[in-house]
Amino acid sequence: MILFRGARVWAPDDLGVCDLLVAGDAIAAVARDLPLPPVGWPCEVVDAAGLWLLPGLIDAHTHLGGGGGEGGAETRVPPVALTQLTLAGVTTAVGLLGTDGTTRNLADLLAVARGLSALGVDAYCYTGSYEVPPVTLTGSVRGDIVHLDRVVAAGEVAISDHRSSQPTFDELVRIAADCHVAGLMTRKAGLLHLHLGDGPRGLALVRRALDETELPPRVFHPTHVNRNPRLWDEALAISDRGVPIDITAFPDDDDDPAVPAATALAAYVAAGKDPRRVTLSSDGGGCLPTFDAAGNLLKMDVGSSGTLLPTLRRAIAAGTPTPLAIAAATANVADLFRFARKGRLAVGAQADLLLVDPELAVSSVVARGRVLVREGRAVVRGLFGA
Repeated sequence: MILFRGARVWAPDDLGVCDLLVAGDAIAAVARDLPLPPVGWPCEVVDAAGLWLLPGLIDAHTHLGGGGGEGGAETRVPPVALTQLTLAGVTTAVGLLGTDGTTRNLADLLAVARGLSALGVDAYCYTGSYEVPPVTLTGSVRGDIVHLDRVVAAGEVAISDHRSSQPTFDELVRIAADCHVAGLMTRKAGLLHLHLGDGPRGLALVRRALDETELPPRVFHPTHVNRNPRLWDEALAISDRGVPIDITAFPDDDDDPAVPAATALAAYVAAGKDPRRVTLSSDGGGCLPTFDAAGNLLKMDVGSSGTLLPTLRRAIAAGTPTPLAIAAATANVADLFRFARKGRLAVGAQADLLLVDPELAVSSVVARGRVLVREGRAVVRGLFGA
């Protein structure tokens, strides 16, 4: 048991200054002035006065097995380590393959997700990669989602990008249909997570799917929608049709044409869009390349889950109401991915939470009721040190 006393609780709604009791893997109580447990009970009491309690972050776009490779084999990014997630406040991650579904595969990604889950966080994964037809383990997208425990959706299938397989409309909606039906069969997310590049077609295929098919808008989950101002305007418009959009917390780069994630999130809310239809992810472990007009790699950065909390801090400073900013990386993701006990601090919810200062610097991280970070230091590491 862990009793946090006197924290400002953002559930993500503002509950004010409260105590919160963790018992086992669940939140047992959230209220003012909770009594101390009886003498002799195994309970850690944490003085959280002046600090904030938030739900654990859910990073729905992470290259858990490593990304990259577009500049040759030496540019392949190593797998994401446990502490790269926990020190960033991430208690749930959804991993994916990217450009490379050839030298990397779904079996390895699934093993990484299971390994991270055994160490203390919850890790899931997508089936497929950039390419179409998607790479799978069972032979189909539907089969992977239905039969594989930690596969919850398909992605990131690339569109409007020179690295994509240039999928046709029929190919794309057939994958989306498999995702939708598999989600119905399993109560999993059943999403088609779409990588958006800088190509001029933008979200045209998604708009056509909304016009010509019976698929629910929630099935399509385009990401990197803030990579340039033109695409961002398209994303704002398509969110009005019920499509959830995913903002990427790209690292700071003055030469990058991307709309900064904090600016995008603040603009989305200020425009009066449905605050439940926006999510924030990091592209952690992924290669963030810059190409010239001929497709040659000019430079490369690497995504990190560590961009999430600073993005939320800047979005709040830019005028985004604190509960709405926090929800973009917690409750909204949990709802979209059908993670029933995640994303909120409430009685009965899974005990995934962060203790942070008002600048959102991490003090403690608890996942499934277990302390993984204490006073800013990782207390649980993998077998190989990270």
